[in-house]
Amino acid sequence: SEDQDDFKLISSVLEGNFSNCKYRALGKQDINGEGTAPFSPERMCINNKRLNIWANQGKAVVLDGSFDLDSSQRYLVDSMSFKMGRHICGISVGLFAYFGPYMVQISALFLGMHHAEEISPIKPGVNFLTMERISMLPPHCDGVVLVTWGEPYCENKNEDVTWLEVKEFYHGMRLVLNQYEESA
Repeated sequence: SEDQDDFKLISSVLEGNFSNCKYRALGKQDINGEGTAPFSPERMCINNKRLNIWANQGKAVVLDGSFDLDSSQRYLVDSMSFKMGRHICGISVGLFAYFGPYMVQISALFLGMHHAEEISPIKPGVNFLTMERISMLPPHCDGVVLVTWGEPYCENKNEDVTWLEVKEFYHGMRLVLNQYEESA
């Protein structure tokens, strides 16, 4: 049944300890995002319940993407960075992977006051959310998206701002993925 298929898919994503995998790199894929009109995430996130609630309340939007991937391939994130105007704060920004009708959070950072303009939640060798050495995308991943959530605030104006205003201060994302296959 469809429920059993969903259960198997979610279980395979959540049970994996990806940092203990042995893999062989096959090539790199660069994704350079320029932003999209903000819209609420439509897929249910299985590892960030707050995001699901905030999306229904209009407090979470897709900032960039979706970027399609070949679901028959396996990917790991080599690095991910984005640029956001320094005076936008009070929000989290994260990379999410699509698989089936769901998404899973891969990494995220909270942007407080006085943050750098270029932010790197994942650098080669470390994911700053999980502190894992590598950041694998789940099996059957068919896309990635950059999502932001929270209550956006502008330091310069000392007031809340809209998601459209946040989008104006977003200056793109750079995502580097490695395609790989598991080795014995």
